[in-house]
Amino acid sequence: MDKKVRILIIIALFFALVLVRAFQNQLFYDPFIEYFKNGYLSESIPVFSGSKLLLHLIFRYGLNTMISLIIIYVAFDNKDFLIFSIKFYMLAFIVLSITFFIILKGELANGYLFAFYIRRFLIHPLFVLLLLPAFYYKQLTVKEII
Repeated sequence: MDKKVRILIIIALFFALVLVRAFQNQLFYDPFIEYFKNGYLSESIPVFSGSKLLLHLIFRYGLNTMISLIIIYVAFDNKDFLIFSIKFYMLAFIVLSITFFIILKGELANGYLFAFYIRRFLIHPLFVLLLLPAFYYKQLTVKEII
C-alpha cells in the first residue's frame, strides 16, 4: 500500500477515535463521567448498574480496540505485531476491568485516583499511543540487525 494512502487511513482512524470520544454520552452508559469531572471530592460514589456498566465498557473498549488494531496493522503491516496487540488488549481488559469492579465494590474506600486511572485506560485508547512507538522502535532495531 502506498505510504500516503496509509497515512491518510491512519489519520481517518484517529479521527474515528475522536468521534467515539465526542459521542460518548450518546453511545455509552457511564455514570462516572460526571462523578470524576466534578463530584469526586464532595459526592459519594454514584449509583450504577454493574452489568450495564460492564456491557458498555466492553462495547467501548472493543470499539476503541478494533480501531486501534486497524491503526497498528495499517501502520506496520506486520501480523506478529497485530497478534501481540490482540493478546495485549485482551489481557489488559481482563485485568483492568476486574480491578475496576473490585475497587467499585469497595466504594472507592482507598480514594478515587486509582479507579479514575484504571477507568481511563478502559475507556480511552491510550494503549495505541504506547504500542505505536514500541512497534516502530522494534521495527527499526530488527532492520539494523539484518
